[in-house]
Amino acid sequence: MAFNDLLKQVGGVGRFQKIQVLLVIFPFLLMASHNTLQNFTAAIPTHHCRPPANTNLSKDGELEAWLPRNRKGRPESCLRFTFPQQGPPFPNGTETNSTGVTEPCTDGWIYDNSTFPSTIVTEWDLVCSHRALRQLAQSLYMVGVLLGAMVFGSLSDRLGRQKVLTLNYLQTAVSGTCAAFAPNFSVYCVFRLLSGMSLSGIVLNSMTLNVEWMPIHTRAFVGTLMGYTYSMGQFLLAGIAYAVPHWRHLQLLVSLPFFAFFIYSWFFIESARWHASSGRLDLTLRALQRVAWINGKQEEGAKLSMEVLRASLQKELTMGKSQASAKELLRCSALRRLFLCLSMLWFATSFAYYGLVMDLQGFGVSIYLIQVIFGAVDLPAKLVGFLVINYLGRRPAQMASLLLAGICILLNGVVPQDQYIVRTSFAVLGKGCLASSFNCIFLYTGELYPTMIRQTGLGMGSTTARVGSIMSPLVSMTSELYSSLPLFIYGAVPVAASTATALLPETLGQPLPDTVQDIESRRKGNRNRLQQEQQKQMVPLQASAGEKNGL
Repeated sequence: MAFNDLLKQVGGVGRFQKIQVLLVIFPFLLMASHNTLQNFTAAIPTHHCRPPANTNLSKDGELEAWLPRNRKGRPESCLRFTFPQQGPPFPNGTETNSTGVTEPCTDGWIYDNSTFPSTIVTEWDLVCSHRALRQLAQSLYMVGVLLGAMVFGSLSDRLGRQKVLTLNYLQTAVSGTCAAFAPNFSVYCVFRLLSGMSLSGIVLNSMTLNVEWMPIHTRAFVGTLMGYTYSMGQFLLAGIAYAVPHWRHLQLLVSLPFFAFFIYSWFFIESARWHASSGRLDLTLRALQRVAWINGKQEEGAKLSMEVLRASLQKELTMGKSQASAKELLRCSALRRLFLCLSMLWFATSFAYYGLVMDLQGFGVSIYLIQVIFGAVDLPAKLVGFLVINYLGRRPAQMASLLLAGICILLNGVVPQDQYIVRTSFAVLGKGCLASSFNCIFLYTGELYPTMIRQTGLGMGSTTARVGSIMSPLVSMTSELYSSLPLFIYGAVPVAASTATALLPETLGQPLPDTVQDIESRRKGNRNRLQQEQQKQMVPLQASAGEKNGL
């Protein structure tokens, strides 16, 4: 576990760490834009059936004569009369309207373009019988995120963090730009899936590359900074979407910057810890000396040599060039326990999170305002989470964030539907707790898994999270059975999953493990400390019992 000492020797948190960490984190400003982009690009404006082509819409009352009314007196979205209903309007469905025969919208729809001039819904008529296709587009994006976690997590353990991250930037730029010019819905879905894959790889590799280049005492700060950058991206999305309401322009605007990220990512320095775990001491030495030179520690860098690294990094060298596969997560008992517990935490966090944030139109207020509020709540939530992570530990922070989020969502399920302010308040508070949980789980997972399988473990964790985000829209369909049933499910899952943190070790102030043996040693060390504490507690009890026997 001497790698942390090597980092301190070449500058600790020096000029290199500050520059590279900021450049790696900067793309996170647009991560929220892609993850929740369909709240705006797939928004559903008010719409009703288009009358037959020969209808004279300039004539007063001609349009209304074709439109039946619902119980609220508004035009039906998916039905029209087979023949125009002449006479006085009856908004409550009586008299003339009640006797008219209706039919589906065979000539298309007329949309209210006052708020959203163009969305994928209005361009490809994803309403009424085709309404499910709108959710399909978001689900396919999440499928892409799942596939990306599976593919790029394992790939970066074999090829390196920097190479895969650079590839992910390019794929996001190309696929996002192509989606903006998609000629039809099918092509759009394909490119959104590819975007989801690459964005998943960006998140995983950014977190790992930063964590592996930072000393122990700064890892929580870096993880929180990445979380705050994502939160600021939610503000940015609201502003960009308001200024650029056309969906193609918005899609293009949030994708083009990734070409710039792709260009400057060529200057990133690959993780020296990964080089060492791959058995490449020559590349490890070159990376550390380069960092020492950037940090102004040329003399310390000159002291490093192959012999010094070989003596300091014996554990990394014993790992050789072989990398553990995903099968090791289930084959090895120590890793299996981590994998199962962390999978529950990842699934619950993502499941509940996307259950809340992907239905902004359901709050009944401005979609832009809700986007800003959801972004604003992250700021204090992640600050509190950072303080708990840094001073109390990762385990209490993870447990508390999930437990409080679940309780808020469950309470939201029992509040009457007409209490908009109360319901919105509980939803915003729950969303803040889930954002804090996301912030913690990325850091916690990276610290629990050893270097030899860290990226694969993060990838599998993200995979289970994407399963949750894919299932989340399906659960929302249960509202047809009972309006509050989805909220009860969204709330119960994180409450149940929070108990899994009791089975995980604390990593506050602990060095990153490099091998499975390090994890076993940590568990044995914790067990020995517990036994010693129990023995210390037994000594005064035995002494007290001896005194009583003597009396």
